[in-house]
Amino acid sequence: MAFTGIPFAALDFYEDLEADNSKIWWTAHKEIYDQSVRAPMTALAAELEKEFGTAKLFRPYRDVRFSNDKTPFKTHQGLFVDVGPSVGYYLHIDAAGLFIAGGFYSSTPETIARFRAAVDDDVRGPELETIMRTAQKKGFERGGDSLKTKPRGYDADHPRIELLRHKSLTASKKFGSPAWLETTEALGHIRAEWRKLTPLVEWSGQVLGN
Repeated sequence: MAFTGIPFAALDFYEDLEADNSKIWWTAHKEIYDQSVRAPMTALAAELEKEFGTAKLFRPYRDVRFSNDKTPFKTHQGLFVDVGPSVGYYLHIDAAGLFIAGGFYSSTPETIARFRAAVDDDVRGPELETIMRTAQKKGFERGGDSLKTKPRGYDADHPRIELLRHKSLTASKKFGSPAWLETTEALGHIRAEWRKLTPLVEWSGQVLGN
């Protein structure tokens, strides 16, 4: 199946799912999910992986075993290209529209230490500062888990203390539902935004290890 865009019916599907997140509703509307969500996202993944690597579509079912929220279905459809340990390109669609992000999404004590050592380094640290500054100028928002205080072993007046606080680091952008989303032009827009995130993804992959 060729990618022809993400229909607004996909956004409507998730708006309705937010109102009735039940197995009964899902079963009655699964055909809409298959046709308007999963099929176009699968086609999009096939196109994107030609440049960025193998793309994975996340399952629509929530893991409720350890959650107080027992609603059975995710209210978005995610797509991820993994280029390293928790490092890669991400996008999803939900009731609000298209969301695009990149960076590293989780960490271990070892990878946090490796990340902070790189940020502290007088070469790699300024590289990341420039990457994040450029991403923000291009409309991306810095995100990720971050400490409220300084990490142990670093001074509060460190020139890159804000980055050192991070335990994960992402850049993201919300697009809503532009007219191009349900056309073939969506592929070009998404590909262009992921390319803007490549410096952050590559830096993260080099530091955290491929």
